[in-house]
Amino acid sequence: LLNLIAGLTQVTTGAVLMENREVNAPGPERAVVFQNHSLLPWLTVYDNVKLAVDKVFRRTKSRAERHAWTLENLALVRMSHAKDKKPHEISGGMKQRVGIARALAMEPKILLLDEPFGALDALTSARLQDSVMDIHARLKNTMIMITHDVDEAVLLSDRIVMMTNGPAATIGE
Repeated sequence: LLNLIAGLTQVTTGAVLMENREVNAPGPERAVVFQNHSLLPWLTVYDNVKLAVDKVFRRTKSRAERHAWTLENLALVRMSHAKDKKPHEISGGMKQRVGIARALAMEPKILLLDEPFGALDALTSARLQDSVMDIHARLKNTMIMITHDVDEAVLLSDRIVMMTNGPAATIGE
């Protein structure tokens, strides 16, 4: 489902629409936080986030504004101290935090999260959950998250859909 909404997988029946336009390719208005980090190994932590910031804001923000926005998003996930490190030099949880910073920095209309807090310790997870909820309140964007953690689902959602091999069932609104 996340891949369909992200435009990473082609729809075979029906269509995915966003603002009355068919989604058939990835776009910056739909950011994905993958379970497997998906950082570019040859770039630093800073450059992994800045790449997305430059792509989305190169026409609307100055170089200094993009630099400051990149640093702000790294600070948000508590990764400022590692901005010059490459992905192989940081832990899996730290990589996940960089992926979250990269996605949030794009200010997407839809944020797609695939087990985003699964590799994090409880304290970091709780802090990032709070940060994601604050950003959601500010941006008023849509977030779709896959999780197996029922407590996390209840805490972070206003609507829960349980999906199995059969039809989906809405649990609550």
